[in-house]
Amino acid sequence: MEQENKIFAGVQVDMLSLVMRQVYLRMFIALLVTALTSFYVISSPSIISALYTNNILLGGLVIAELALVITLSAAINKLNTTVAGIMLLLYSILNGVMLSAVFLVYTFSSIAYTFAITAGVFLAMSIYGFVTKKSLHSFGSYCIMGLFGIIIASIVNIFVHSSTLEWIVSFIGVGIFMGLTAWDTQKIKEAAYNIEASQVGKLAIIGALSLYLDFINMFLYLLRFFGNRD
Repeated sequence: MEQENKIFAGVQVDMLSLVMRQVYLRMFIALLVTALTSFYVISSPSIISALYTNNILLGGLVIAELALVITLSAAINKLNTTVAGIMLLLYSILNGVMLSAVFLVYTFSSIAYTFAITAGVFLAMSIYGFVTKKSLHSFGSYCIMGLFGIIIASIVNIFVHSSTLEWIVSFIGVGIFMGLTAWDTQKIKEAAYNIEASQVGKLAIIGALSLYLDFINMFLYLLRFFGNRD
């Protein structure tokens, strides 16, 4: 029995290692695709002109982004791994198109600097979520509630144009996505212990999507603090 327990524990560790490697690899690829897409878009004046002079096109891209991320999150168990992976890449491309505006507003050096800060903070919080023995479920639930709060505050600020409220939302937003990074990492780890080998790819994709979104949103909020405008 003891030998069987050791074998089972070893299998769990191997499965966890496999899942986490695939999660971070897919997340890295998604971020790389987003960055390359943004560079391509800003290097083409015709694409920039089409994006920001055609409200229908811009609205269509936003709807397509939302549809992809909702479908991928809700139907991951019904999709095969290849289709889910393609959808993640498509979402990364669409997000890259939308985020190209960042390069039009901020200097490249400040974007690179903020990206490095985001990577460091993300890594620290992901490691914490992976190694902590404390359950982050309750903490994660508060982060989700806080996320809804800053979304509402951001919508309100569209009308009131308060720079103070914008700074407050940005500060809270950084904290929320730091917390979500740790929580999402812990959820992926827990799921990896109870997953069948055939489901590793799907878990890796949905885990990569969660952490990708945490990273992108943390980056955007930090950019409001460290970004220098042209």
